[in-house]
Amino acid sequence: MTEPFASPLASAQRFDRLDALRGAAVIWMAVFHFCFDLNQKGLLNPPQQFLSDPFWTWQRTAIVSMFLLCAGMGQAVALQAGQSWARFWRRWGQVAGCALLVSAGSAWMFPLSWIHFGVLHGLAVMILLLRVCWPLLRTLGPLGLLGLGVLALALPQWVALEALNGRWGNWTGLVTRLPVTQDYVPVFPWLGVMLMGLALGLFLQRQQPQAWAGPIPRWAHPLAVLGRWSLSFYMLHQPIFIGLIALAVACC
Repeated sequence: MTEPFASPLASAQRFDRLDALRGAAVIWMAVFHFCFDLNQKGLLNPPQQFLSDPFWTWQRTAIVSMFLLCAGMGQAVALQAGQSWARFWRRWGQVAGCALLVSAGSAWMFPLSWIHFGVLHGLAVMILLLRVCWPLLRTLGPLGLLGLGVLALALPQWVALEALNGRWGNWTGLVTRLPVTQDYVPVFPWLGVMLMGLALGLFLQRQQPQAWAGPIPRWAHPLAVLGRWSLSFYMLHQPIFIGLIALAVACC
């Protein structure tokens, strides 16, 4: 079984290079979250400011960007290969279902700042947008998609509406005030990153069709495996980290 985060046609052909890149993002994310969990329990000295310290905020931006770039490149592989709607909906349903589980779990742990539109929510919406708009997007070519991605990145700087600040509108990202939440990955500007991934994926497929399917070093094989199971890892790593830290605190 392959995963929604993984290369969409990995069951027919392994895209080890793309999967390894995603696996590297997963490792970075895990280290980041483990440090965050330690800080939440008061185990980092000095205490860290994850929401304001550039050392942490830039890492978070880089990690999310890597995931969305990989997702965009994966969609390029799937769309060029003619992925069926039935297969798309099956994979999309897994991502959307996990997003709902994240919301439910975060509401239990952080009732005042639960995740209503985090990375999985954003991923589900953005993948759906790419799929529905593909007949138009394909006419732009890689360079046009790159330009559209830049526009999407810049849009929140030009358009910000107070009417969208509420929970039913802030998923767009076109807000004047950021919501209080543990994770927030709105459509804008992050759709721009995914469009850039789509543009890069299409460019590489046209110039070098086997760019992502080539061999990788032996040391990178575990990263590729992890990248193919990134959604499962994403869903399991925080409960495991939190449980282990709580156990360690209780035993000390």
